[in-house]
Amino acid sequence: MSRTTPARRPRPSPSPAGLFSRAGIFRLKPVDSSEEETRGGLKRSMGLWQLVALSLGGLVGAGVFSLAGVVANQDAGPAVMISFLIAIVASGAAALCYAEFAGMIPKAGSAYTYSYAALGEVVGWAIGWDLLLEYTAIVAVVAIAVSGYFSYILERIGIDLPNWMLGAPGTGSGHRVDVFAALLCLLLAFVLSRGTKEAARFETVLVAVKLGIVALVVAAGAFHISAGNFSPFMPFGIGGAFTGAATAFFAVYGYDAMSAAAEESSEAKRLLPKAIMISLAIAAVVYLLVCVVLLGMQDYRHIDTSSPFSSALDSVGLGVLGLVVAVGAVIGVTTSAFANMLAVTRVWFSMSRDGLLPRSFARNHPRRHVPTRVIWPVGIGSAVIAGFLPIREAADLTNIGILVAFTVVAVAIVVLRRTRPDLPRAFRTPLVPLVPVIGIAFSCWLIANLDPVTWLRFAGWMALGMVVYGLFGFRNSVENPRTHPAPPGNEEETPPHE
Repeated sequence: MSRTTPARRPRPSPSPAGLFSRAGIFRLKPVDSSEEETRGGLKRSMGLWQLVALSLGGLVGAGVFSLAGVVANQDAGPAVMISFLIAIVASGAAALCYAEFAGMIPKAGSAYTYSYAALGEVVGWAIGWDLLLEYTAIVAVVAIAVSGYFSYILERIGIDLPNWMLGAPGTGSGHRVDVFAALLCLLLAFVLSRGTKEAARFETVLVAVKLGIVALVVAAGAFHISAGNFSPFMPFGIGGAFTGAATAFFAVYGYDAMSAAAEESSEAKRLLPKAIMISLAIAAVVYLLVCVVLLGMQDYRHIDTSSPFSSALDSVGLGVLGLVVAVGAVIGVTTSAFANMLAVTRVWFSMSRDGLLPRSFARNHPRRHVPTRVIWPVGIGSAVIAGFLPIREAADLTNIGILVAFTVVAVAIVVLRRTRPDLPRAFRTPLVPLVPVIGIAFSCWLIANLDPVTWLRFAGWMALGMVVYGLFGFRNSVENPRTHPAPPGNEEETPPHE
């Protein structure tokens, strides 16, 4: 069947007044168009516990098995517990806002879609562009964490590999590239390309394994806690605890990745808010217990940041268990990378479907109903970051994006309560505007504690994004009144399938 491109009349440049109006860059995406728009697209196959597993896959990952040790060693010492507590409080405020949006707009794209519907297209674009970098970098961070444990396993069983392939430049003498981290990113892209139902099963099994291993570590380590390891409690001062919170924040933010897959839930409006709150409650308990046990077993100055728990168990004579934990970490931490890779592909898919990025990316595989055209570019991009950036630099790159995304979502909740109070809401954020304001304040404080280099990188990425929007997104948006998309069902203009 041949395809023809409909003739389009010339689009005159909008006047300055129109550019900044509701018909210009601040035009809104209709909130109530989700059911019609998503029909025939992504396959709805996930129930409540698969959503919880997907959220926990993002929440309980590198933060437990790697980043907690990094923050304790470099930023906070035993006060890493305060770092995670601060991050959890800020994340809780975010979760309440996300839960309201998830029950109101059960659509792929997460914060991108929410901000587009409430604050306008240019804000939605900025957050979507932000999420593309954020999620991709998170995949890389977790892959680096897995690689550290994998290297530990090989070392314990007597396999010596060339030094050049064991880490990114700057992480050790002779290191050139983190081969294992890069390969893991590509493997996850392959699994994700096989289809949502199969991938969700894979994720659920690995999350169960991961939580079982965490329970084993906490139970075994609790008998080897030494009170002396908690002194001094704040060797880096309160500022170190807040700096650590800014770095740790992304570790307790995985429900955002789950909300990006809203269109693949069987009863999204009812199940998504429940899944967000259940998963965050579980994660909060897990992180606090893990921090207590890790810092109780080993002095923060002696923590091996590449495999913290394995080295801590080694230090108290539980080396065999440390090897088991390392094997489990390789399996379990992978779920965090998987959840975030799924999220970035759905954000990219949603932005393409809205015309802000080339619409060819919004075509799903005809049998598997997944956006394979975006999965592989994400897999390759995350592999490059994982292979050539140290974990701390990659983590800081993600955190500012996460914090900015939540700030915008919190503002959007307040705005939509005033502009669209009539919209049906399956869940309502309590104490609005107090809860959003608390979350915004935490986020701004945490952003202020990030390294200035992180700010510069983020600013550069956003500047590039505004150029792309100006040259392509604004003109090609399906909400642009000068754009003439074909009627629903025309594959050329509204392409749900390949």
